Amino acid sequence: MDKPDHKKLGQELDLFCFSELVGSGLPLWTPKGTVIRNLLDTFVWELRQKQGYQLVDIPHITKKDLYIKSGHWDKFKDELFHIKTREDHEFALKPMNCPHHIQIFDRKPHSWREMPQRYASTTKMYRDEQTGELNGLARVRAITIDDAHVFCRQNQIKKEFSSVWDTIDTFYKTIGFQLTVRLSFHDPKQKEKYLGTPEMWKFAEDQLREIAKDKGVTAEEALGEAAFYGPKIDFTAKDSLGREWQVATIQLDINMPERFDLNCINEKGEKERLVMVHSAILGSIERSLAVLIEHFNGAFPLWLAPVQVAVLPISDKVTDYANKIAGKLTEAGIRFEVYEKNETIGKKIREAETQKIPYLVIVGAKEEENKTVTIRKRGGEDLGAMNVEDFVSKLKKEIESKSL
Repeated sequence: MDKPDHKKLGQELDLFCFSELVGSGLPLWTPKGTVIRNLLDTFVWELRQKQGYQLVDIPHITKKDLYIKSGHWDKFKDELFHIKTREDHEFALKPMNCPHHIQIFDRKPHSWREMPQRYASTTKMYRDEQTGELNGLARVRAITIDDAHVFCRQNQIKKEFSSVWDTIDTFYKTIGFQLTVRLSFHDPKQKEKYLGTPEMWKFAEDQLREIAKDKGVTAEEALGEAAFYGPKIDFTAKDSLGREWQVATIQLDINMPERFDLNCINEKGEKERLVMVHSAILGSIERSLAVLIEHFNGAFPLWLAPVQVAVLPISDKVTDYANKIAGKLTEAGIRFEVYEKNETIGKKIREAETQKIPYLVIVGAKEEENKTVTIRKRGGEDLGAMNVEDFVSKLKKEIESKSL
């Protein structure tokens, strides 16, 4: 049996496409694919909202001055899309979001009583990847990231990291991934690759060691895998095919607050240097979707399925009854399609199964007479006759529980 391929499944299930006129590495999302993206992003946001995050929004371009100040220009200028204005100003499509969030934080002075400040924003960023390195959704030029940044005091680092860690655990348990943890540290033999002093790095890396210890986790330490501005905790997961993927990250940044002079006024009325915590739960949504499409082989759990129910009338005579059922599904917020084509019920069933729809509702004269529906589950399991209200109630419970 062939291993699942997200590029093939994406086409078969009509989730995304590419256009030569738009360009390589720039995926276009269909209505069905957009449903899945939005459901995943909404789930992440619901988890983050409980932890006190606030939504912000930022533009897709910036003057290069912002990245010169952050240090990204020197390190990444060859990977940026450069924009020259008609007035000969130089801008760039943003390859990361943290400097923009810093500008929002730094719009006004902050008291220690306001700390921490937690910002979240799901937004696109852009990298000028080499054409030969592009690979479906796994490597793209337009990257959507569920990015978040916390501005906090040093004594709040552990609590903020623990909060994000709990969110990552909850999210990935829900989709059936087992996580392992890696501490990604700088390589002291290659100091030129990193911002900051050895003392700053020692402080930051010791914090991450203590956080992992507090969580009861023995984590591998990977030298040279840190971001250029700070160490990070990376989470890897195994999918249904046994492949390992890096899926989420939490990063401690003591360099950006130095470069941008980020402070709060402490209890003594003095300026106190802050730190930043960067995190992404999904990371690149495009790459995450590539992994999840293959992990589920396109057969998404009910809560994630773009179409949750296929309503299959046996003949034109019961189309009105099928549409009444569709009305009940609409009221309940269930995503469905009614197969009204003049085809045999066998062909309709095969088509719905090819689309990997979780539930098939078969409607004939008997069902209309008894005011019931006959339910067939994805994979062929026959659940028999059921009244519509009971079926809708069953669906809502399954969706709410996010069961696999």
